[in-house]
Amino acid sequence: MKPSNDITRLLEIMAALRTPGTGCPWDLEQNFASIAPYTLEEAYEVVDAIERGDLADLRDELGDLLLQVVFHARMAEEQGAFAFGDIVEAITKKLIRRHPHVFGSTKILSPEEVKSLWDSIKSQEKADRRATREKMGLPPEAHEAGFLGGIPTALPALTRAQKLTAKAAKVGFDWPEPSQVIDKIHEELEEVKEASSTGRRERIEDEIGDLLFSVTNLARHYGIDPERAMRRTNAKFERRFRAVEEALGKQDRSLNEASLEEMEELWVAAKNAERP
Repeated sequence: MKPSNDITRLLEIMAALRTPGTGCPWDLEQNFASIAPYTLEEAYEVVDAIERGDLADLRDELGDLLLQVVFHARMAEEQGAFAFGDIVEAITKKLIRRHPHVFGSTKILSPEEVKSLWDSIKSQEKADRRATREKMGLPPEAHEAGFLGGIPTALPALTRAQKLTAKAAKVGFDWPEPSQVIDKIHEELEEVKEASSTGRRERIEDEIGDLLFSVTNLARHYGIDPERAMRRTNAKFERRFRAVEEALGKQDRSLNEASLEEMEELWVAAKNAERP
């Protein structure tokens, strides 16, 4: 078996890995649920490569993500559900259907009109999907129920919170001004303090969740992706903490040997060093 830039070779390799008796024992024992965490992980690694600006790594990570699609497709084919070709056909149909301004006779549209058209088409797709399930005698999809339906529960929590508030805003359920969201954040922070005084973990968790939800809503008002903002802050924390560790290392000392005050001083120094 030789490598190739033809997708057919990747499908052949996956089929070989899943062939009972001659395939890979690990690959053979996997199912949709066991592979799902790897699919999410590979998607995150693609984003990580993009944010680092590493195109060589991006090529490899996109390959890993493609493998996940092929893996799921192979398992579905084994069950007689669908194959890789069906996935390709489904997405090409969707792209053509959702872009009548490119592939149809619809006039040239502005970006805002394209977004409105996209939402309209998606709503119709949702209705068609419900009708199809009814004809087949299948129950409605739980995650599709109500106006907020259709937002995957497996999304990162901050991303899902942003999508929920954005969708609710379409029918006017939203704070008109960011300042009002900031007031809400202060209110939620006070409720965290009140919950903390009770010592009840469940209540504290609920109030912290409300606080994070409000902060995510504020990010949306400013057009900021909360997940990206959090990743940047994580990277900043790691960078500055590493600077503290390195500064102590130059003194032949470890983190365990430094006081909080000393580490704080080195942290401030690292922070100031980053300023232009």
